[in-house]
Amino acid sequence: MKAIINYLSDPVFSFTGIIFFFFLGIKHIEVVASKKFATIALILILIIFGWMSLDPVFLSIVIWPDNVPIIFLLALVIWSTWFAIHKGVINDQRMAAGEPPVEGTPENREKVWAWPNLVYTELFAIIAGTVFLIAWSILLKSPLEEPANPTWAPNPAKAPWYFLGLQEMLVYFDPWIAGVTLPVLIVVGLIAIPYIDTNPKGNGYYSFKDRKFAITSFLFGWLLLWIFLIIIGTFLRGPNWTFYGPFEFWDAHKVVAANNINLSEIFWIKFLNMPLPKNIFAREFLGLILVAIYYTFVPVFITRKFGQKFLITMGKARYYFLIFLVLTMMSLPLKMYLRWFINLKYIVFMPEFELNI
Repeated sequence: MKAIINYLSDPVFSFTGIIFFFFLGIKHIEVVASKKFATIALILILIIFGWMSLDPVFLSIVIWPDNVPIIFLLALVIWSTWFAIHKGVINDQRMAAGEPPVEGTPENREKVWAWPNLVYTELFAIIAGTVFLIAWSILLKSPLEEPANPTWAPNPAKAPWYFLGLQEMLVYFDPWIAGVTLPVLIVVGLIAIPYIDTNPKGNGYYSFKDRKFAITSFLFGWLLLWIFLIIIGTFLRGPNWTFYGPFEFWDAHKVVAANNINLSEIFWIKFLNMPLPKNIFAREFLGLILVAIYYTFVPVFITRKFGQKFLITMGKARYYFLIFLVLTMMSLPLKMYLRWFINLKYIVFMPEFELNI
């Protein structure tokens, strides 16, 4: 059983699996949002986690002082995401029956004073948080290490947990894309949400049907393309940034073949059986064309098939900026699969201009 779990934990299978279950859950959102489903899922998670914790390797990873808070944060992410969807589905059912959302009922529209209601709540939250942190600091040792030594580097050398998603992206993208371009676009995209999505539905109350595309696309990027990468980087990346299963001992001598190859090498050397052209643009013309098609013809295809309604309601500027952000987001899973299945390193490899895509 442990060997099977180690095998299925490989990103090729685990990422594909969570994509499948994600869209299956979106399709059956009312089932997922029910308290019965949440109770059964919680019991199963606790049983499986308890059984996995009997393994000394797995236990040593999850109780590592750096990793313990991440366990709590993951639990909070799961809980808050489910609770928001739960409240949204309840409101959708109420509005389908001709009733107002829960937030619009008279008892929930009543206003209260910030003092003392809000201030007292915040005070008790501060006290509870302080007690929790004191107990935490007593029970768990601080993960501080000795002063930095320039002659020795830890292996694995990991960034803080909130950067592990970016560090995992370095496996699939050039550093300037994974470390600069994508983070900037993530921040810009989050800032632009209120200006792109001006749909008044769902303002002031939880809902899913009124915001189905917005919620689904956000959760896809948040849970699958960010939280998943943090989990992989935290718990499953060991020495030399090699992948290890949850029950696999972190052996620093483990060697994994990484026969990565660029698209230009596949096209010229393997397919045409010719040496790479000396001209940079001739060498990389196929990759440049594919990238251009991805950002020009794919938006046109999406618009004709699915996006006419969005184009009319949003306008061209906001709509095509949204498409650009969505395509950029989807470039991450696309590049991940290309690396896994055909060992593709770069679609465009132009180190002369520091342009590696």
